[in-house]
Amino acid sequence: MTGSFRDELIATAKKIATPGKGILAADETTGTIGKRLQAIQLENNETNRRAYRELLFTAPQEYQNHISGVILYEETLFQSASDGKPFVEILQARGVIPGIKVDAGTGVLPGTDEETFTQGLDGLAARCKKYYEKGARFSKWRAVLKIGNGCPSDLAIHENAHGLAAYGAISQANGLVPIIEPEILTDGSHDLETCAAVTEKVVAAVVQALHEHHICFEGMLLKPNMVLPGAQCTKKYTPEAVAQATVTALRRSLPSSVPAVCFLSGGQGEEEATVHLNEMNKLSVLRPWSLTFSYGRALQASVIKAWGGKPEHVAKAQEVFYLRARANGLSNLGKYSGDAATDSATASLYEKDYKY
Repeated sequence: MTGSFRDELIATAKKIATPGKGILAADETTGTIGKRLQAIQLENNETNRRAYRELLFTAPQEYQNHISGVILYEETLFQSASDGKPFVEILQARGVIPGIKVDAGTGVLPGTDEETFTQGLDGLAARCKKYYEKGARFSKWRAVLKIGNGCPSDLAIHENAHGLAAYGAISQANGLVPIIEPEILTDGSHDLETCAAVTEKVVAAVVQALHEHHICFEGMLLKPNMVLPGAQCTKKYTPEAVAQATVTALRRSLPSSVPAVCFLSGGQGEEEATVHLNEMNKLSVLRPWSLTFSYGRALQASVIKAWGGKPEHVAKAQEVFYLRARANGLSNLGKYSGDAATDSATASLYEKDYKY
């Protein structure tokens, strides 16, 4: 890639990859956050969505010591807190980089077993330009693949890899660091070894497509799944086995020039996702990238439960958010001790065929 944004992209990606920090994914669509609000008997309206995001972004605890960036939904990017201050400015004042979800969800890929491709390339350049002007400095695009019954097919891998690469090129051309997110769902009964082989194949295909689209690898981030057995697999694996399989798959497929791998949690429980990341960062193998987090549910499930939509519970919910942010920041350093393992944090967050 050449262009006026190259140095800025590299600097932004490097800042997001600051040791001990990761990303809060607060980019749930209106429908998805509505499910979260419904679970605490709260109406899905703009006021309640704003109140919940304000709870996170204005927490008095110094969560910025562990959070380097926040992915926002378009509504949130243009929202303000109850005092009228834009959320973007609140994050920037903390030294936290605002980002934006730019894909338009998935559609069924014809000729496949209900496999999907990601929509949203039409008009993407103009939207990225608008988001940059508002203060966003990175973007996110999710591609979804599944294992089982011959999936993922070569067609699905190809289409999703090139969709991610085209998005990445458009994003970089407009000043936004692209988070490249090829997610392999945990739905199914496949074992750890199968997921490892598929993950390696998918990441390698994505990297090839990124080369073809002339991506600046130093100015992008990868957001993959961890290598995990299928949710219906009966065989159990240790956190060490998950860590070893995940890092090995990436060592075989991802260039060292990418500054950070920001894992999605993929329906893991909050504590489970933290422990797996911690184990990766304890491995005595070469890890040329920062292995960190870009968690949504695994940073928020306990928070929204503690809040319950009640103003008098805001302070408690903010404490819970800081606890989870700190735990994951420590896991990026391989120094998490397990002190955030509350009952709520150990609950499963798995949802079949998860959409957001």
